[in-house]
Amino acid sequence: METISAREIDRYIFDKNYLLVDVRNPSEYRKQHIRGAVCVPREYLIQRVRGFGKIIPVLYCDRGGLSMQAARELEEYGYRAISVVGGIQAYNGRYLESDLKKR
Repeated sequence: METISAREIDRYIFDKNYLLVDVRNPSEYRKQHIRGAVCVPREYLIQRVRGFGKIIPVLYCDRGGLSMQAARELEEYGYRAISVVGGIQAYNGRYLESDLKKR
C-alpha cells in the first residue's frame, strides 16, 4: 500500500490525476477538511471508486488509521490508492477549510 506524509498533500491538491478523499463522516468533514477534497465515508468508498475512472484517490481521515484501512480495501479490489499517514491532524498546510465558518 502506498502512503504519503501529511506534508506532501499540497502537491496533490491541484493535480488532476489525483483526488483527495476524506473518508470520515460528513459532520467531521464539515468541521474541517482540505480544500478540493470530497467526502466519501469509508463504508461507501468501494461503491463510489468506480466513478473515479483513472484518477487515483488520496485518502485521509482524522489520524490515518481509517484511511489506511480504506486503501487496503481498495487494493483488495484491484484499485490503486494512497493513504495519508497522520491524517488531517498531521496536516499543517494552508488549505484547511471549514464549511461551518462559511455560515
